[in-house]
Amino acid sequence: MNISADISRNLNLNEIIELDRKYYMKTFGERTPVCFSYGKGINLWDTEGRKFCDFLSGIAVNALGHSHPKLINAVKEQAEKIIHCSNLYYIEPQAKLAALLVENSCADRVFFANSGAEANEGAIKLARIYFRKKGMPEKYEIITMKNSFHGRTLATLAATGQEVYQKPFFPLPPGFRSVPLNDMDALKNAISEQTCAVMLEPIQGESGVHVADDSYIKAVRKLCDDNGILLIFDEIQCGMGRTGRLFAYEHYGVEPDIFTLAKALGGGVPIGALCAKEFVAQAFGKGEHGSTFGGNPLACAAGLAVLEALSEENLIENAQRQGRYFTEKLMELAEKHSSISEIRGKGLMIGVELNNCKAVAVKDSCFNSGYLIGSVGNNVLRFLPPLIVTKDDIDGMVNALDKALSQIEKE
Repeated sequence: MNISADISRNLNLNEIIELDRKYYMKTFGERTPVCFSYGKGINLWDTEGRKFCDFLSGIAVNALGHSHPKLINAVKEQAEKIIHCSNLYYIEPQAKLAALLVENSCADRVFFANSGAEANEGAIKLARIYFRKKGMPEKYEIITMKNSFHGRTLATLAATGQEVYQKPFFPLPPGFRSVPLNDMDALKNAISEQTCAVMLEPIQGESGVHVADDSYIKAVRKLCDDNGILLIFDEIQCGMGRTGRLFAYEHYGVEPDIFTLAKALGGGVPIGALCAKEFVAQAFGKGEHGSTFGGNPLACAAGLAVLEALSEENLIENAQRQGRYFTEKLMELAEKHSSISEIRGKGLMIGVELNNCKAVAVKDSCFNSGYLIGSVGNNVLRFLPPLIVTKDDIDGMVNALDKALSQIEKE
């Protein structure tokens, strides 16, 4: 195959957009008109030389920011040794990363996947096979939360409590029902003889940063114990230090039986993790779960580098400290702008709800000022900066947001 000159040379933004429109599936619609070519720390530069401050982190992925030397060196060194080998053989970085996660969490066993959706698929399979091997195959149903998001595979779509994602793919796999978050009565009423697990995100990210109440999580843990069912936490977005703790469940003083990780775990290199206590992990026997690429040497080397950086650079503490500062600055902004109706979240996982349905316009205005943020629907702004963020970075972001809100409120 001969690569044409038009593809092998560096392209400008318009050329990249044209290729995308012609050849890429339209799953993302019209994207923000920018293409990044380089990143360093919290900043990104596009193909046109413009500089942006990244307060989205690839949707909570780039926890160490961009081009972090520890991550870059780990990936480079591992790539020069071996990128992939089959799970038929032992893999040193895989064993080390599993040990590090277990030694720093409530889990006893880990299985590595390639994404959050795959990790959640593994959690669903593990919960079901656990009860089947206990002689209770009728216990297969999993209760999830409305407005949750667990992935885009058919099973994880069925688990996701948002019909907007589900409807185009009906019929979905059976065995899931959703109830409102923080509604204990609804959860109690949903439990039946078929229930095998309750699955929830301690903080729902994709629906606008909704935090589970402390009393609710404690009550869910007790409800699961009283009914002999499993508790699964999806920490794909809220885990890995983002909330000011290594794992979000630590805020609540309870432990899940199973929890899942992805996004920030590889710092940008795709990897997911299914983590479980021994009593449930042992339900997986030989040949009952697997992955070709899951836990490959390259991804696990990246995961090791991320965990080491979080510890050595006190980034979890920084997330807690800067998250508190960021929230305080946003609260000050709310006193000035009546368009802000609520600020919620933990650590550096923050949602700002607007009452004027102009979140996209505010996001676009921040983009034009050189700041990358997210929007959820028409009325929520989402902030997920790298855990290396500083007060100066936050001050700049708040100033850009102040300017954007002022412009929008005048219109």
